[in-house]
Amino acid sequence: MPLYALTLEYDGGPFVGWQRQENGLSVQQVLEEAAAKLNGGVVPASVAAGRTDAGVHAEGQVAQLGIDRELPPERLREALNFHTRPHPVAVVAAALAPAGWNARFSAIHRGYRYRILNRRARPALELGRVWHVQQRLDAAAMHDAAQRLLGRHDFSAFRAAACQAKSAMRTLDRLEVSRQGDEVVIVAEARSFLHHQIRNLAGTLLEVGQGKRGVEWPRRVLDGADRTRAGQTAPAEGLCFGFVRYAQEPDWV
Repeated sequence: MPLYALTLEYDGGPFVGWQRQENGLSVQQVLEEAAAKLNGGVVPASVAAGRTDAGVHAEGQVAQLGIDRELPPERLREALNFHTRPHPVAVVAAALAPAGWNARFSAIHRGYRYRILNRRARPALELGRVWHVQQRLDAAAMHDAAQRLLGRHDFSAFRAAACQAKSAMRTLDRLEVSRQGDEVVIVAEARSFLHHQIRNLAGTLLEVGQGKRGVEWPRRVLDGADRTRAGQTAPAEGLCFGFVRYAQEPDWV
């Protein structure tokens, strides 16, 4: 059975997340049911590089999908895009997966972006895609605090209570905060992340930006390894899964 690699873009708003669940529609379900129409009605299983939560968006999610027919990747891309309508899920690139490749376990780097709309007026065009914070934030202070969290640490203070990872040790390669007009944008990159890690980091850095905490406070929270001492979990709608990198990249079309 041919294994295909897919790069996906989706609006997470209408979904319960990537993974199939009993309580609502998931991105995985939309993709697999679309693929079933190309697979003799049999619903194939898919695997994603990251299991995004309800409301989290993606512009570079990567998934693998096996179907019984060997199709040119560009034809598969177009067929899946036809059958995923009217849901806000699009296949932006496809490829035959390299031998031994796995969308999740072969990934060596992942990148996310968290957007905060920092103005008095509520969002209209970006509703559902940003966290709206009215109070003026000090993005430079947030960035200063973020740099103190880089490297390999126990990130227990920034993981969800329901996180299933066996270890909270992670290496945070990049955590940058910058002001871009009315937005404060947080960019995070690592090989892998804990459940809610980026949203918890964003909620903690927010307190620095508001002037409630000093730039050294997030590092103290990190060293304390106590989730109750960190900031709030930032809303899902501000988070977007940006990209995945592999040692052996598929030949995307």
